Amino acid sequence: MYEILDHINSPEDLRKLSKEQLIKLCEEVRSFIVECCAVNPGHVGSSLGAVELIVALHYIYNTPSDKIVFDVGHQAYAHKILTGRKELFRKNRTLEGISGFPKRDESPYDAFGAGHSSTSISAALGFAEAARMLGKKDRSVAIIGDGALTGGLAWEGLNNAGSSKADILIILNDNNISIDKNIGGVHDYLLSVTTHPFYNRVKNKVWNSLGDGKARDWVQKRVIDTKSNLVRGSGGALFESLGLRYFGPIDGNDLEQLIYTLERLRNLRGPRLLHIHTRKGAGYPPAEANPTVWHAPGRYNPVTGERVKTEYPADRYQDVFGQTLVDLAHRDSRVVGVTPAMASGSSMNLLEKAVPERFFDVGIEEEHAVTFSAGLAAAGMKPYCNIYSSFSQRAYDCIIHDVALQNLPVVFCFDRAGLVGEDGPTHHGCFDLAAYRSIPGTMISAPRNEVELRQLMYTGLSLAGGPLIIRYPRGIGEGVAWKDVPFQALPIGKGEKLLEGEDVAILGLGPVVNRALEAARLFQAESGKAPAVYDVRFLKPLDQEILEEAAHFKAIITVEDGTLKGGLYGAVSEYFAPRKDAPLIKGVGIPDRFIAQDTQKGQRAACGMDTESLLELLKEMMKNL
Repeated sequence: MYEILDHINSPEDLRKLSKEQLIKLCEEVRSFIVECCAVNPGHVGSSLGAVELIVALHYIYNTPSDKIVFDVGHQAYAHKILTGRKELFRKNRTLEGISGFPKRDESPYDAFGAGHSSTSISAALGFAEAARMLGKKDRSVAIIGDGALTGGLAWEGLNNAGSSKADILIILNDNNISIDKNIGGVHDYLLSVTTHPFYNRVKNKVWNSLGDGKARDWVQKRVIDTKSNLVRGSGGALFESLGLRYFGPIDGNDLEQLIYTLERLRNLRGPRLLHIHTRKGAGYPPAEANPTVWHAPGRYNPVTGERVKTEYPADRYQDVFGQTLVDLAHRDSRVVGVTPAMASGSSMNLLEKAVPERFFDVGIEEEHAVTFSAGLAAAGMKPYCNIYSSFSQRAYDCIIHDVALQNLPVVFCFDRAGLVGEDGPTHHGCFDLAAYRSIPGTMISAPRNEVELRQLMYTGLSLAGGPLIIRYPRGIGEGVAWKDVPFQALPIGKGEKLLEGEDVAILGLGPVVNRALEAARLFQAESGKAPAVYDVRFLKPLDQEILEEAAHFKAIITVEDGTLKGGLYGAVSEYFAPRKDAPLIKGVGIPDRFIAQDTQKGQRAACGMDTESLLELLKEMMKNL
């Protein structure tokens, strides 16, 4: 039981509390997050650090009329709990519960959906300009972290916001550096002055009286330089040079200071930026001590913080990638690794430890990661660029323009391809097969197990030109021994027959072909005959020998962990479209809709990609034939 939180069903209830009760509420929200995430894992550290900020925002702003736009959404758990979803939060990131990210159709308080980074400023600016044009007095607030600020989209938004004169407040939630207590007194005084209504009225009159000429430019430059020098390390000059009024930095875990500051900033006009410092994992010692691990720690003991050790029945694909990259780097001095802030998630941190001078974490900058890799390749290096499949979509033009068009041998390793589980539709790697298949000169492959991933990476080492995409899923592999398997290049565009059969040919791509093989063998055990099963291995170029062999069957089933439209099913259908005597073609994959959060197993079953569903499909097709 929670003394205050149990009585909060909306921000209206929160606004009735005293300052002392609000402080207590922050403690209870933090405890509730720790309690729930201990048994139902989620993003803990970021949300714990933003509790005071979210309480203060809902206390000062008239949400949902006033819009709070989150970046990514990792820090939004307190927001969900305080906006009528407290009990649903116990099933956060599950099929029966709520999304782990802000979602517009989930609550009117979720002004804008998020899952990828660097979007908040642009979206909040859209809300602000719409309010102006519609004659509304709604306020617009964007919350962005220091990590997300590295994304190019964030700077595009800042640049436009600064020149727009829109009524927007941008909160830079910086959780890397703590407040410098040595200048606290001077800093508090400067903040008090710069947010005071009288000061801002006078300042606005001075600016307006100076007009838009050289005199104003000269005075503004002197003021900006002075502010930047007085507030050591604030970075205010950079933001003010973009046209934003800069305030801060302040302690983002000090509720009273946040409320005091936001009350004053709410009544100002124009584009403003408030710089706050928060502690990732604030209020929970285990998370504060190791913020990287506690970003998404899995299950843990909420009292002691001891994490529940996960035993994997097989190696994870990401670890196979990481170790193979190290092995390739030791073999060839031209091998380099590039990742946009996914070093630990992709296991490229193994390369960082082994060969640090050939490891590049470029921050949350997918476009830069691709074009930087293109430059490395053009200079004769062998770049392996690892991007989560869903995030690669942001660099689509760069893959076309900077890599494929120039025929550069960049190896793209798309981790988290296909259905990813609890993170849901913002993170599914559903669209890569369809998106990249249309790009000339691009090779697209998907290993069915750990050994094939290793061999495909080795194959990429010898490419003379054109990008090679290797996509593989989140999670564990098939349990195939791979560490001592000698490297062997695989022929481009060649697949493999896994099972002889009749009547039906199954063409699979990626690990899902193993489920098809299991279903085929179960059917064979029951009926005495089997369908043929092929691992096509490459979506582009497709193995035409396999296709011509499949042409002699009565029916073809394509199986892929990607969208049916435009993927393997689309490619095979296109190949047989001109033929009058083409076999019946049935596709199994991700349908034309966004798949909700659930376990990977549940999502794959819902899409018919599990062994049981494929077996039932086989029985039905064989019966109808």
